[in-house]
Amino acid sequence: MTQDQSIYLDYNATTPLAEEVIAAMRPFLEEHFGNPSSSHSYGRITNHAVEQARLAVANLLKASPDEIIFTSGGTESNNLAMRGAAHANLHKGDHIITSAIEHPAVTNVCQYLETRGYSITTLPVDSYGLVSPKDLERAITQQTVLVSIMHANNEVGTVEPVRKMAEIAHKSGALFHTDAAQSVGKIHVDVNDLGVDLLSIAGHKLYAPKGVGALYIRKGTQVDKILFGAGQEYGLRPGTENVLEIVGLGEAARLATQNLDEIIQHMQILRDQLRDGLFTAFSPDTIRLNGHPENRLPNTLSVSFKNLAANLILKNMEDKLAASAGAACHADEVRVSSVISAMGIPVEWAKGTIRLSIGRMTTSDEILRAVEIITKTVTELAACC
Repeated sequence: MTQDQSIYLDYNATTPLAEEVIAAMRPFLEEHFGNPSSSHSYGRITNHAVEQARLAVANLLKASPDEIIFTSGGTESNNLAMRGAAHANLHKGDHIITSAIEHPAVTNVCQYLETRGYSITTLPVDSYGLVSPKDLERAITQQTVLVSIMHANNEVGTVEPVRKMAEIAHKSGALFHTDAAQSVGKIHVDVNDLGVDLLSIAGHKLYAPKGVGALYIRKGTQVDKILFGAGQEYGLRPGTENVLEIVGLGEAARLATQNLDEIIQHMQILRDQLRDGLFTAFSPDTIRLNGHPENRLPNTLSVSFKNLAANLILKNMEDKLAASAGAACHADEVRVSSVISAMGIPVEWAKGTIRLSIGRMTTSDEILRAVEIITKTVTELAACC
């Protein structure tokens, strides 16, 4: 079976480029090559394209264009937000709070900052993957300068109570950053409703290219640069702009702004179709749902199969269906993801965890076939193992 015939259910890992995004990028690949910093017509064309893309991203987030900084992706956005805010506000304190289910692009920044003298507090989550605002209230101090909690979890899809936690942070004078790589383009993300000071975006999660992202920085928020060079991106992200991919991100943002309600409904219907198909095929003592049953992304389904190994499940259907594992089992060793571990899922369930994530291009027919493929694979493995 070719890749084109395989069913792709790993949209949380990355998305294909939307046709409209490719079309918007093409002139900047074939014709418009000017440096946006140049004053002549070649530069003015690309500068205008960058600023139109900035406006589109701002509109998607309900922000102002001058609050948007383009980066190379979610990882750089998280680094600029966290390292930049921590350094700029060190005179206020050296305490940072995060959660146990963050992406490595956040946890590894925290580990780095800890080696530089910052104190890090990691909040636990409940069995649904939710951070408790009460835990944040107990952990926050007058020395806390930054709280970084993701908006939606990449593995189980749980959406965190960001607005409430941002309020708690602000009462103590701390800034609030959220990694929104998984939520932007899948649910409504309004920076003013959330009340966040900093918000990270990864372009390849919403049908834009890999290698481009953005950081929202609320007006008045102090952030130090972490790269040094010329004065591009308001002096915070030096280097000649990646015009081609910025244009792609802008078009992806415009598409999401125009069609988000339709996109949400499409993904949720198919996710629920997939869930219902699997939970009809297997008994409750064989399959379990991970993540919050309601407060979760409309496209994400994390399930565990008891006493099976996720990597074997995926390997046995890799030519037919693409998904992700929440654990890896090798010989006598079981490596469970930090998210699944933090949620306290028993190992007999955790090791059989797979993530199925749906996208705009997914069809109902693909979901029907996916249910058949997963059911057949799991049934055969359960019979032989």
